[in-house]
Amino acid sequence: MPDIKLVELLTLEKIEQGLFRGQSWDLGFRALFGGQVMGQALAAAQLTMPEGRVTHSFHSYFLLPGDANQPVVFDVENVRDGRSFSTRRVKAVQNGRNIFYMTASFQLPEVGLEHQYAEMPDVPAPEDIEPDIKFYEKSLSDMSLRVRETLSYHKPIDTRTVQAIDPYKPQVQEPKRYIWMKAQEVLGGNININQTMLAYASDYHFLGTCLQPHGISARNKTLRMATIDHAMWFHHPFDFDDWLLYCAESPFTGGARGLVRGQFFNRQGKLVASTMQEGLMRNIEESI
Repeated sequence: MPDIKLVELLTLEKIEQGLFRGQSWDLGFRALFGGQVMGQALAAAQLTMPEGRVTHSFHSYFLLPGDANQPVVFDVENVRDGRSFSTRRVKAVQNGRNIFYMTASFQLPEVGLEHQYAEMPDVPAPEDIEPDIKFYEKSLSDMSLRVRETLSYHKPIDTRTVQAIDPYKPQVQEPKRYIWMKAQEVLGGNININQTMLAYASDYHFLGTCLQPHGISARNKTLRMATIDHAMWFHHPFDFDDWLLYCAESPFTGGARGLVRGQFFNRQGKLVASTMQEGLMRNIEESI
């Protein structure tokens, strides 16, 4: 397997002022992985920031499926630089078409009132859970050649799902999922790359949580799933080269859409980030 570094994917080429280019990875999905576009768009916005300002939130919309075999160009608009907050709007373009928009907000760190009304679940430690990638490596015979060829691109993020979920034998379960995650690379405390990597990883297994009460696998060929929008809030600095617990739950599905929300806790139980996503969940007529 090639030695694939996520930090390289999230390192963009500057074309000119406010214009950047990112390369693409083919993860074996029907379209470009949404986490890649989010992580790269956030990285593009960060590159235009005054020194010291840190991302505290972003809100994004996915407009068209991206092509995993083509680079993505990011056009960053400087909406505002205030005394303590900055706002950027990022447009992602492929083949002359806008595929994605993000609005991101940045802040100079400051001290204020603080509370946490969120409790980390009591789950087994990540060292006691088999990496998700091991399940897929054991199931190579059930995969298409294309998916097998792209498996190495899933290795930069070590994901370990607490509840065993077999996508080949879906069962009805409550709409909750707990996943330990960490980057396989040493990030050296760089807050920007930690945030862009977590934005990338936040799209893993997220919308699939909506399917669990229905006993349907994301591999079902009569189902079409795609992210519509995704928002994220960063609460505290964190080290993503150490384990974070991603707690996802889906409070609603309906109207061919599913809603899912997530919380990231570090190993000490501190809530470091929150996220929400709505996605398309449509049954279609298709021969299997």
